[in-house]
Amino acid sequence: MLCIKRKVIIINELLKSSNWISGLQWLFFIFTNIVVIPITVGAAFELSPGTIVNMLQLSFIVTGLACIIQAFFGHKRAIMEGQSGLWWGVILTLVSTAVAQGMPLDILGGSLTVGIIIVAILTFLIGVTGIGPRIAKLFTPAVMGVFMFLFGCQLIGIFLKGMLGIPFGNQAADASIDVGVSLLSIVIAIIVIVISVKAPSSIRRYGLLIGIIGGWIIYAIIFKPESAVSEATSFGLELFPLGKPAWDMGIIITTVIAGLLNAANTFGALKGTEDMYNVKTTKSEYRASFTITGVFTLIAGIFGLVPNSPYVSSIGFLSQTGIIKRIPFVLGGFMFLVMGLIPPVGHFFSQLPLSIGSAALFVSYLLLLNSSLNFFKEVKFNTVNVYRSAVPLFVGVVIMTLPATYFVTIPSIVRPVLSSGLLVGIILALLLENLFDWDEYGNEVQGKQTETVSTTVTDTNDIN
Repeated sequence: MLCIKRKVIIINELLKSSNWISGLQWLFFIFTNIVVIPITVGAAFELSPGTIVNMLQLSFIVTGLACIIQAFFGHKRAIMEGQSGLWWGVILTLVSTAVAQGMPLDILGGSLTVGIIIVAILTFLIGVTGIGPRIAKLFTPAVMGVFMFLFGCQLIGIFLKGMLGIPFGNQAADASIDVGVSLLSIVIAIIVIVISVKAPSSIRRYGLLIGIIGGWIIYAIIFKPESAVSEATSFGLELFPLGKPAWDMGIIITTVIAGLLNAANTFGALKGTEDMYNVKTTKSEYRASFTITGVFTLIAGIFGLVPNSPYVSSIGFLSQTGIIKRIPFVLGGFMFLVMGLIPPVGHFFSQLPLSIGSAALFVSYLLLLNSSLNFFKEVKFNTVNVYRSAVPLFVGVVIMTLPATYFVTIPSIVRPVLSSGLLVGIILALLLENLFDWDEYGNEVQGKQTETVSTTVTDTNDIN
């Protein structure tokens, strides 16, 4: 009887037009986050247009499937599971440094493949053994505040470049700002922000969708539509498109470190949505989420995709739209899956101007600052323990601004890690937070200051 009632509820939810409209917005959010990644990675590795098309379609299929499985069997929340922005940034950084060193791209790709497969096994083991909650203890509010802020800085930088019409990957070397594209992108971003702030809640939740569709139409009217990939009528799987397994230890070590730090995405996404769902993440939810992510990371390694993780940017999307139900999210994931299975549909949506998608995501990722501040609110800072976050934050941001050529003198085995402001910042935050008892030390100093003030007041009263 209970099972029948549940089925009736699900059917009624599926028949609601509002859920499908919300699902369409999830579709565009997932799409704009994903479509850029396989195209830029394929271009960075100088792959053929046909291979890039296949990677794009497979990315749609894998991402849609991962979202649905996580929603039903994993953490069971409306949190996008897709190709990780942290992984994406690290891979593009590795490509630029490898090219500067003269390393063949197939060796880089093959070593990345080996590293990703190792990370997939480790992530799967973290899930099945249930040690996720123990690892989560290392990612304290201070660490997560640093991660959210630096992660936002890295991705905001990527999308801001996209808004300015600067190509991704190696093509950006001799690029310049496209004024026309930039102005349109900035206008679209402002419109989305105004809708998100001023519009009624019934319209506000669709601000991202309005910005993308409206911007796409305006872009098509003003500029000549650009095709990022060629037309495809069939879909094929290709093993190890980035390169057959290779053994460059520097690349493998960097990949494994990045993969382990990528766990911060899972902790950030789950902890960041606890207040929205009024729940605390359970051990079984951590176990299921990590296990599923491990499986899809293995698929990514074999087929040359950027590995998966839950998207912390989902927090911003949920805050912006107020759509926290799973049904619209599952519908969005299903539609995205279908896009990958039907080549003409996937090809049509691949025509979305990257500048317009970047403008919409730019607004969405701005809300990561709020997530960062919410974590920092849980930390009692004073003039002593502020170093726990100040050091990783400032060091990470500064490294992000340094040219890659500055790191040429650093040994190649650690160069990819040390040239990434995000990785360095997270590592510093983890070390500082877990090697020192900042709260206790800060309280001692605060107590001495209070005692000094109290003594001074007493002495003054005695004199009076």
